[in-house]
Amino acid sequence: MQYTAGVRRTAAALVTAVAVTALMAGCTPAGDDGAVGKPSTPPAGAESAKPTPTGGTSSAGGGTGGTGGTGGTKPSPSVPGSGGGTKACKIDQIKVSEAHQADVRPPGTGTGAAIVSVTNTSTLPCTLHGFPTVAGAGHGSPDKNVPLAITHSGSASTVSLAPGARAWTKLTFVNVQGEADGYCVSGATPASFPTIVLGVPGAGSHQISMDDGVFAECDNKATVTAFSPTKPS
Repeated sequence: MQYTAGVRRTAAALVTAVAVTALMAGCTPAGDDGAVGKPSTPPAGAESAKPTPTGGTSSAGGGTGGTGGTGGTKPSPSVPGSGGGTKACKIDQIKVSEAHQADVRPPGTGTGAAIVSVTNTSTLPCTLHGFPTVAGAGHGSPDKNVPLAITHSGSASTVSLAPGARAWTKLTFVNVQGEADGYCVSGATPASFPTIVLGVPGAGSHQISMDDGVFAECDNKATVTAFSPTKPS
């Protein structure tokens, strides 16, 4: 009887142990209820592949980029003397020549037309752009200057002057006719100036004379060309 009772107690203990083991197995991450049953390593092919960058991506402006997809070509730096990035000539950088009577001029006995050059006397390149102004010098008194009515001939473009380089402009006057003091076709009285004041855009006013004689003109008018790297005739 004692042996049989011991066997029963042993069997009961085994049944209890099995029940406890089964209960514990149901609470593990890999149990049947699947409460936390996610794999620690994703299966092959589950993650989408990231795009590999190529050298031909489009830029924001719609163009294609260069090598490495940089999205465009960088601008080249300005070249000195090319007009881009070069500063305008200042009054202390230039020298204005005496005026020389032009080969091509209106008929008459006055000045007719004169050519003037501007030289870059500095050590740096600079630019000129535009047309000169002209005034008859008031015999040493700037407030007595006589501004001439100017007509522009042609169009202006930027002229790059390397150190020592020159640009030219041509001044064409309403010419005096006849001999001695002459006369003006308009009936006005001819005017003569030993010197004139030439205004250079951005580079001040310069008083100059003729290399031969004086400036003689009618009606206080002149037609001027823009500064050019080509010497006019």
